[in-house]
Formats: sequence, C-alpha cells, structure tokens
Amino acid sequence: MFNRKFCYTVLLLFSLLVFLLSLTPYTSAKNPHVNVAKIDSIINPVVVEFIAEIIERSSKDGAECLIIQLDTPGGLDLSMRKIVKDMLNADIPIIVYVSPGGARAASAGVMITMASNIAAMSPGTNIGAAHPVTMGGQKIDKEMEKKVVNDAVAYIKSIAEKRGRNVKWAEDAVRKSVSITEKEALNLNVIDLIAPDIKTLLLEINGKQVKTEKGTFTLNTKDAKPVFINMGIRHNILNVLSSPNIAYVLMMIGVLGLYFELAHPGVIFPGVIGAISLILAFFAFQTLPINYAGILLIVLAIILFIAEVKVASFGLLTIGGIVSMLLGSLMLFESPVPYLRVSWSVLIPVVLGTSALFILSATLAFRAYLSKPTTGMEGLVGEIGAAKTEILQEGKVFIHGEYWNAYSEEVIPKEEKVRVLKVDNLRLKVGRLK
Repeated sequence: MFNRKFCYTVLLLFSLLVFLLSLTPYTSAKNPHVNVAKIDSIINPVVVEFIAEIIERSSKDGAECLIIQLDTPGGLDLSMRKIVKDMLNADIPIIVYVSPGGARAASAGVMITMASNIAAMSPGTNIGAAHPVTMGGQKIDKEMEKKVVNDAVAYIKSIAEKRGRNVKWAEDAVRKSVSITEKEALNLNVIDLIAPDIKTLLLEINGKQVKTEKGTFTLNTKDAKPVFINMGIRHNILNVLSSPNIAYVLMMIGVLGLYFELAHPGVIFPGVIGAISLILAFFAFQTLPINYAGILLIVLAIILFIAEVKVASFGLLTIGGIVSMLLGSLMLFESPVPYLRVSWSVLIPVVLGTSALFILSATLAFRAYLSKPTTGMEGLVGEIGAAKTEILQEGKVFIHGEYWNAYSEEVIPKEEKVRVLKVDNLRLKVGRLK
C-alpha cells in the first residue's frame, strides 16, 4: 500500500513538472525581452565580432529588439563599415542608444547611429564630427582628400536616406565635422527620441513599427525585460590588447626579452616572455595604423645602444639611440586622433626605462668581456703564493692550495711571498712580492 501511494505521488509530481515546462513558451510570450549590449570603446575588429555575435544571438533567442548602448570617439573605417553592413542586413530591429550622460557618438559612431532602425540619445550627450582621417595621419594631396571625403559623404547619405533621417546634416557631419547635442539632433531629425534611461526608452519605442530585412515589426517593449549582454573574457582581453598604449608596451617588452635571450642564451624565461609579447603586439598592430618608419627607428636605436659599448663615442651613440627610440615611438602610431596614438605618460617612461636597460646590459656585458679572467690558468695571473723551494730557473710555489712548477728572472728564497706574472704552459713565471 505504501509503495502504491509513493508511486502515485511521484507520477503526480512528474506530471506537474511536465505541465509547468509546457507553459514556458506561453510565459515567455507574455513577458518579452530585449537584449542590451554596451559598447564603450573605439570601433575596432573586436567590436565588429562582438556586435555580429549579439545580432545573431538576438535573432535566435526571440528578443523583441537589440539595443546597442553606444559611447565611442570613433574608430577604424573598415570596422565601422562591417558593423553598418551587419545592422542594415539584420532581421531584427536594432536601436542605437547614445548613453549615459556625457557619452558621444563621434566619427564612426555617427555612421553606426544613423544605420539603426531607431536612434536615441540620453540627456547630456552629443553626436557628430564624422570627417574622415587618414590611418597614419600622413598628409595627402587635395585631390585624394576630396575623393576620400566624397566617398564618406556618399556612404552616410545613403544610410540616412535608407533610415529616413536628415541627409543634409549627415553630409555636414562629414564635410564640416559638425557636432550637435541630443536636443538639436532630435529637432534636426538625426535621432528619433531622447530617453534618460533604458526603462524610459522601452516605453517610448513600444508600438513603433520598424522595417528589417525580414519584414515589418511592431515593437512590444512596454513590459519587456532588458537582458544585458557584456563582452566575454576573450573579447575584453582582445579589446584591451588593441589599445595603442598596450600594443606599444608589449612590443618593447618583446624586444627586450629577445635581446636578453640572445645576449644570454639558455636563460629561456626572457625569450619566452619576449616571444609571447611580440605575438600579442603583432595581433594589436592589425587593428592600428602602423608606421613602419617608426619600427625601423626603434630597431636603429637598439643597434646604437649595442654599438656604444664597442665604440668610444663618448656618449654620442647613446644620445643618438635615445633620440631614435623617442622618434620611432612617436611615429609608430602617428595619427591625428588621440585614441590611435601612444600617450605621453606611457611613451616617456617606456623610452627612458628601455634605453637605461639596454645601456646597462650592454655596458655590463662589455666590462665582463674586458675584465681579467677569474677561473682557469689565466685566472692565476696576479695571484699571491709562497715559494716552497728556492726559485730561479726552477722551483716550486704553493698557490690556491696547489703546488706549481715556477721560474723567475731573479733568485727568490724559500718561503718568500711571490706574485704570478705569467702562465707559460704549466709553468708559472713569478716575481718577489714588493
């Protein structure tokens, strides 16, 4: 009887569990969700990969829409174009929300905001300054600059037209680098609304119709739950590595590590650290405007530091090495925009520290090369011992706990203190200790 009741109880609980699980899709439909991704960095290949992943995820997990919370000074043109392409071809509504207060959508951020189905900004934000800049910061002739600007204008105008936004302002943002506040952006039909927070934003966009590649959607966001999607460990690490400051420091660590490994073979640790650092630096270089003249100047600086200990230049080679490394560091990521350059607070300490380490290492190595041997037979020259027999043409001396055959150009009495003057095969030439 007990077993039968127990079985009925288990069967009832199992049936209840199946019933509750069957209600899950219905519950999800009653409580929609939106995905929210935060972008607070320059636009680079890592951000491209992250946005592509969250667009695909949002399409598959049934989200009402994807909100990209944006705060960026700009970034790489190629990366921006890939993001815009993904947004324009997405089958889910995408809202770009420039937030929080104090945030901006500058340069590449303008294109991304204009490409959204719904563009929103929070109070105290700004958008604009989308004039294109060359990757290396180098000067280009007027004809080439005109081509670059016209291409960017045509691109942003096509985006603005597709999304029904102010085409004239979009052109001015590129040609004249104009920048406006959130209120001006709303009045000029650059954005669709102003919202102080995500909750207000969801209420404001509720019921709006948006067109995507999959068709027209009516947003149901009034009671939607925001699901925040953050960059994973992998994306965060890659994003940090893409910083010019980090890439520069990694390159210098790599150069130092390999130098010490080559100077002292078998140490292993500096070589391993140097190789890993250089590989990570080369990864970062793919996302940054590299000037190869800067790399060559840094290599020249290393050569000058090594040459200083070989040539009596009275410090001129050292000065030349420091100047070369400083110029190379300045030119390495030469760009008109600050976020693509190495900051002075990083550059100066690294240049001085690296120069000091190279000079110190090379100097110590050269002094060791010139110093008197302290081991082997050559190490006996200059050592003091005692004559165990009278010494002239032949004799015995006791040095370093050993007996040696010795000779001298003068008579040295037994038990007299002697100094080793020369090592001749296995015989020591000695003289009186004066």
